[in-house]
Amino acid sequence: MLGAVALTAACTVGEDRPGAASSSVPPTTASAPTNQADQPSSSARPRVTIPTSAFVELPPELRKSPRRATPVADALPTMCGNEFGTGGRQVTASASMTVTYKTPGEPDSSVPQGMIHQTIFTFDGDGASDYMRRLRGSVQACPSYKEAGNPVDVEGRAVPAVGDEALLVTRTWAETSLNGERTGSTASSQIAVARVDRTVTVLNDQGWEGTSGNPAILDRVVRDSVRTIDAWQR
Repeated sequence: MLGAVALTAACTVGEDRPGAASSSVPPTTASAPTNQADQPSSSARPRVTIPTSAFVELPPELRKSPRRATPVADALPTMCGNEFGTGGRQVTASASMTVTYKTPGEPDSSVPQGMIHQTIFTFDGDGASDYMRRLRGSVQACPSYKEAGNPVDVEGRAVPAVGDEALLVTRTWAETSLNGERTGSTASSQIAVARVDRTVTVLNDQGWEGTSGNPAILDRVVRDSVRTIDAWQR
């Protein structure tokens, strides 16, 4: 299973853990490139902007808080290395937003169930297809990694009938309590990546405070995000 900010080109990589991340960037703030390898080439290009309307918004029954702008560096996950930030110089723009979701039927005062960090990349030429190809290879080469000294298992699989192509990455680790003690169970979170023509979106689902994400919600969100991006491109 899976789920207008005028921001100029930026492709950065951030640290990720199977837990919560924060964001406080105002929606009108432009994101500046910090990773030289992923900056667009210096040749003249038309200015590309990614509006807020290109990002998915949760339906009211799932929405704990409205989507908000997030630095790309904070939104992109990492595993063995720079798997999700390898857009290269064919990236023409990138931007990220975060949505916080709740369990359906829970009151607004309840603790959130998790957050989904969505990043959108736009590319020149075959850059989007190349990104997906490199990502599949990187995920295959990373069957496990360590987070804070603890092993995290990684599994990737293709997802049919989502955009032009899509990949689902599942990360599984030993669950711990809030005081850091192992519970004897496992926790997991998922990353969905979908391509729509020359655009790629990365959806990084993180359960609240290190708990598991929600695969059913992510499945809904990634399909909604593909439709939203397709509508933006038309």
